[in-house]
Amino acid sequence: MDTIEETLELKLDFTKLEKVGAQVAASRAAAPEHDPGVIPVAVQNADTKEVILVAYTNEFAMRESFAKRKLVLWSTSRNKLWFKGETSGETFDLLEAYVNCEQNSLLYVVRPCRGGICHTKNASGAPRNCYYRKIDFDTLALENVNP
Repeated sequence: MDTIEETLELKLDFTKLEKVGAQVAASRAAAPEHDPGVIPVAVQNADTKEVILVAYTNEFAMRESFAKRKLVLWSTSRNKLWFKGETSGETFDLLEAYVNCEQNSLLYVVRPCRGGICHTKNASGAPRNCYYRKIDFDTLALENVNP
């Protein structure tokens, strides 16, 4: 597992959207018929109301999600369709979708088919939600709340 996923040191990537923008520009130049433009999507557990993931979607991934009623996203790191749970088995039924006032982000309400959402596991081997580290406001140190 990558150390960024287990470190207790805050290392935020404030350049993420710049990197995604560069990928989109390169993809548009190489294949203008396939527009990989993305918007953020917050993913909320229907039962607990927790926000369990923030990811990206493009029009193709969004339409796949709606057609399959499953959580399908766009992987900005792999620049391809991401069927959530394809390798981990942690899949999700898509129950509802909402758009924000400016129509530049989405909220998906999902129900886990099996367990957690994150590819990381806690010490007992159970998958956890992606927000498992709490930030100390004063020191910026991270605390793992689901070790």
